Amino acid sequence: MAISDQSVTTGNGGSGEVCTAAAGENRPSHPNYIPNHIDNPSYVRILDTTLRDGEQAPGAAMTTEQKLDVARLLAHLGVDIIEAGFPCSSPESFNAAKAIAIDVGCHPVIAGGHVPVIGVVARSNKKDIDIAWDAVKHACHPRINTFIATSDIHMKHKLRMSKEVVVKTAVEMVAYARSLGCNDVAFAAEDAGRSDREFLHHVLNEVIKAGATTIIIPDTVGYNMPSEYANLIADIKLNTSGAIIATHCHNDLGFAAANTLAGAEAGARQLEVTINGIGERAGNAALEEVVMAIKCRKELLGLHTGIDTKYIVAASKMVAEFTGLYVQPHKAIVGVNAFAHESGIHQDGVLKYRGTYEIISPEDIGLSRSNESGIVLGKLSGRHALKARLLKLGHDVNGKELDDIFARFKEIAGTKKNFSDDDIEALVGNENDHLKTIWSLVDIQVIHGTIGFPTVTVKLISFDGDEKISCSTGEGVVDAAFKAVNNIVQVPVILKKYTNSAVEGIDALASTRVVISLDSNDIKTQNDRTFSGIGTGKDITVASVQAYLNALNKAMSLKNLSAKIIRA
Repeated sequence: MAISDQSVTTGNGGSGEVCTAAAGENRPSHPNYIPNHIDNPSYVRILDTTLRDGEQAPGAAMTTEQKLDVARLLAHLGVDIIEAGFPCSSPESFNAAKAIAIDVGCHPVIAGGHVPVIGVVARSNKKDIDIAWDAVKHACHPRINTFIATSDIHMKHKLRMSKEVVVKTAVEMVAYARSLGCNDVAFAAEDAGRSDREFLHHVLNEVIKAGATTIIIPDTVGYNMPSEYANLIADIKLNTSGAIIATHCHNDLGFAAANTLAGAEAGARQLEVTINGIGERAGNAALEEVVMAIKCRKELLGLHTGIDTKYIVAASKMVAEFTGLYVQPHKAIVGVNAFAHESGIHQDGVLKYRGTYEIISPEDIGLSRSNESGIVLGKLSGRHALKARLLKLGHDVNGKELDDIFARFKEIAGTKKNFSDDDIEALVGNENDHLKTIWSLVDIQVIHGTIGFPTVTVKLISFDGDEKISCSTGEGVVDAAFKAVNNIVQVPVILKKYTNSAVEGIDALASTRVVISLDSNDIKTQNDRTFSGIGTGKDITVASVQAYLNALNKAMSLKNLSAKIIRA
């Protein structure tokens, strides 16, 4: 069965198959937007705060043009609300938020498409709220999100306000935002996760009376555990009414996505997230993790979103590029290793049936892999994976030939991090050419520094035991070493390619690859075939010479040039 046929649509993902969209599925739809009500009880709004909370991550600042690009892509992604910034923080933030409100907040990015709500954040004071409204009022669906802290530790040490003053301020500022003409005002109880429960209920009920359409329950410092946060949301749902309950979870203890999902299970219907989980300190709940969990475990959560997941990878890459906050390889959903398989057991399973080790179809998030099975060849890979890659490259090998290639692969893979298609071709060339080791390296000595030319002396031994020594200078030690080898071997070649792996750490192995061709001006060849060689070692010069000799030995063996060494 072809790999492309192995992706199975389960509808609800409940059987543990690959979670993937049904064939011909259209973009997810969004219910009509009513600020304080959602007609469909299973629908969850997604608020993306990459341009506000995400940009607060150290070093993540973006230009207005970059923010516009991100906002347009978020609209393609189908987020319900784009939090466009904190307008009072700087003129640039104000201008960016206003541009997004006018551009993205008034026109669908595709014909007949969804127009997102554009929100901005303001502290609970009239100046902030005035600036916020000026920035966002041009959107079709403008929103102001005002906030004030409600935990004892924040009220005492940061605000230095009494509970009564905090309630009075929160209520007055929600009412003031409504008085400006904004009919969609969200209120966030900062540090709600550490607030006194009865006081929190009181604040939330009072701001709802004042006109708040969404009440946001932040776990501001990532302190809550999932069960604890779920209990908090359930309790708020029981003790308030008339507004959408929203999550806003930080990742200080690594629970941001888990807490967000726990909150959704408990009744929250707006989830606040960022692309790649960027944000203050350890970041926020990651959009891609939350959305794909809802999609993949629909049978468990019973929820759905309006996110078109095929834009997830594009959004992840854009935000990483613009902010300079690159994703770690093992990051869930969007990390480069998220759909890669190196273990031989895993590779065998995936090659037989993708659902064995992939719970998400990579195509569903817009991921295009260099090979459709996601197989990464390395020291843990098995014979099945190597054979699959060989077939992909057009080499149908079996029996002893496959055994020999696999043995050589294991030998090299043990000291090599990345195994490319070129490396596989080199292995095949090694075996198919029946390589005869004509010259081997015995010793090498290198002299280089700031005075004089790099000088390398090499001692080689031929297949019949003849030892020869040559010394040469060059533009660098590798150049000098290759020239010294040429003096001994006396076969005219052209160096086509020379590469070596990045060396990390003082004890790391260098892996070098050399590609040569025989100089047709001196030797008549049937074609312009190239010959590659690989060398590994802790010394890059030694590894380079080994690679060069491997390539030379292939060329000489195939072209019957070994007799030339007798005359050398």
